[in-house]
Amino acid sequence: MVEDADVRKGRHAVWDLHVHLVFVTKYRRRVFAAEHLEALQEVMSSVCADFGCELEEFNGEDNHVHLLVGFPATVELSKLVNSLKGVSSRKLRQQYKDHLQQFLWGGHLWSRSYYAGTTGGAGIETVRRYIEQQNRPNPA
Repeated sequence: MVEDADVRKGRHAVWDLHVHLVFVTKYRRRVFAAEHLEALQEVMSSVCADFGCELEEFNGEDNHVHLLVGFPATVELSKLVNSLKGVSSRKLRQQYKDHLQQFLWGGHLWSRSYYAGTTGGAGIETVRRYIEQQNRPNPA
């Protein structure tokens, strides 16, 4: 078997998990400039590390951000998302209070919703065919 650098191993699991996350600002307000995105990337990278995850890619526009996160099988994705949004909101509101107050109110930076799409090397149809082609034993 060829070793894959992306495949990680734990005591009871082997995994290669990645998720594409998209977070949108509350009311899609155009809040971010380049310096805000740089601060967000730093905070979100730190949160990911705290969860044993890796922020592999990060970018965004003035009203949303995209993250590509590699994560272990032991991480609950909803808890990671809640922490990413909560910590980043708190830190950004502390660091850029005057700037954010003109766009947002009620202490909310992010919309409650988010997008999460799992990603991987093989497409869904490839995986589906692989599973279909397994050699199921004949009934006894």
